[in-house]
Amino acid sequence: MKQLIAGNWKMNGLLAAKAEVVALANALKGRAVPEVLVCPPATLLRALIDTVEQSPVRLGGQSCHAKESGAHTGDISAEMLKDAGASYVIVGHSERRTDHKESSAEVAAQANAAWRAGLAAIICIGETDAERASGRMQDVLAAQIDGSIPAAATAQNTAVAYEPIWAIGTGKTASRADIEEAHAFIRARIEAKLGAAGRAIRLLYGGSVKPSNAKEILHAKGVDGVLVGGASLKASDFLAIIDGAKLD
Repeated sequence: MKQLIAGNWKMNGLLAAKAEVVALANALKGRAVPEVLVCPPATLLRALIDTVEQSPVRLGGQSCHAKESGAHTGDISAEMLKDAGASYVIVGHSERRTDHKESSAEVAAQANAAWRAGLAAIICIGETDAERASGRMQDVLAAQIDGSIPAAATAQNTAVAYEPIWAIGTGKTASRADIEEAHAFIRARIEAKLGAAGRAIRLLYGGSVKPSNAKEILHAKGVDGVLVGGASLKASDFLAIIDGAKLD
């Protein structure tokens, strides 16, 4: 399966940012590329449909409510994202778990909602600096894997993104050894939970991925792609990261 290079724009991007997606799509046309995904604010999804239609770039959402519809002011359903042109949705990002107190059970419900709507889910997991320092990294990851990934997860409907919270926007960087150790543990835990289906689910790394370190990360053992934050906002930076992917 191809590596997945996913960009999470977070709460960034107005209509003028369409120019960056145009530049990205044009640069990738006719090239052999990994799977490329851009997750802009939901307000931009419909505006970007025509931009990516004839390119390898796909669009995704950044979160979704577990319900299909209802009295949930300010929320967005997986069906709404699908209707707007998304093919993926990120669930369980550390910023959602922290800022909105989303539990692993809620993340699992969101993943199920994504599948219900015909979207693939990128399920995020990761430990804090304090949890890592206290030797609890594996316990935290195991609990998030067990609680956040539904039993029906497959390589077709799910990717899992390991995002060490201590390496997101902090200036700290996970070493290649850190990444490989974590991914090996995550893979073993997912296989223990899902059996054969867990062997093919792509494991992405997210945590201050940028052009200068992307190739090393993407060629690390057990890394099937990356989830990129700020460096995905500019086409030139995102293209440099895509160029570091493995194509075999």
